[in-house]
Amino acid sequence: MAGASFFALLDDIASLLDDVASMSKVALHKTAGVLGDDLALNAKQVTGFNADRELPVIWRIAIGSAINKLILIPSALILSLALPFLILPLLMFGGIYLCYEGVEKILHAWLHPEDHTQEDRRKAIQDPDVDMVSFEKTRINAAIRTDFILSAEIIVISLGVIREESFLVRLGVLSAVGVLMTLGVYGLVAGIVKLDDLGLHWAGRTGTGFFDRMFRSCGSGLLFLSPWLLRFLSVAGTAAMFLVGGGIVTHNIEWFHHQSEHVAHLLEGIPLVGPALKAISPFLYDAVFGILAGLAAVALVIAVKKVIGIFFKGGASLHSSAH
Repeated sequence: MAGASFFALLDDIASLLDDVASMSKVALHKTAGVLGDDLALNAKQVTGFNADRELPVIWRIAIGSAINKLILIPSALILSLALPFLILPLLMFGGIYLCYEGVEKILHAWLHPEDHTQEDRRKAIQDPDVDMVSFEKTRINAAIRTDFILSAEIIVISLGVIREESFLVRLGVLSAVGVLMTLGVYGLVAGIVKLDDLGLHWAGRTGTGFFDRMFRSCGSGLLFLSPWLLRFLSVAGTAAMFLVGGGIVTHNIEWFHHQSEHVAHLLEGIPLVGPALKAISPFLYDAVFGILAGLAAVALVIAVKKVIGIFFKGGASLHSSAH
């Protein structure tokens, strides 16, 4: 009997781990947009520092990110136990916020094509009057605050995926996502920001042998690739934000989901390219919906800010008139 109970326990543990693994894959897939944006944003935030300070800065941000997860994951689990009806609204809000952020990024790039953030950062580093300890601390704290927002989005999206699962599965999935997200994102960030250093090291090799020439060529290639890689990550992250954010809304509102299926059915009837269009139509539908939802959210935020501004200006005018 004791042996049978032990093997039954092992079977339950194996089943639990299998559920955690499978649901973690789904959660990571759903959060791809935020992860891509998180990776690109953090890689940008740590560039511009002296080469010997890049890895220590990344390490301190990663520690801050881990602390963020230690706050967010228990909070999400408590929410799922005490107020489970709030998970879906928060999930929808997270999806709309992703779309809003995507449109904000595009508008910023369009309205401010010459962003001097990195240039200003390098000038600050080269200025002997700048307190580098204070400068680093300011940048690290800003990066940790940004990580908190992005981590909250990822945790809420993940919780929405597993909201029907048992508590132990939810705990396992959120913990796995938190660990993988922190190690994966900041490990890749460390690799990306050191690509140019590796390129310089290889490009500076001396010698006339075959391997020396090969390493010099690879080094030159890495130096050329590094800035383009950051740009690609930024673009891919933005596109994924629309796909994931739009998909969260369309998959959880029945009418929009039916419209997606209807569009796929109409596209299937197009000669020759119908099957291919049907295959990609859900992604296109989610992306277009995400862009439109983001534009609507940006317009709403701008309108609310204007109304608040008018209200406070009116109040200030009345106060001045009274005196």
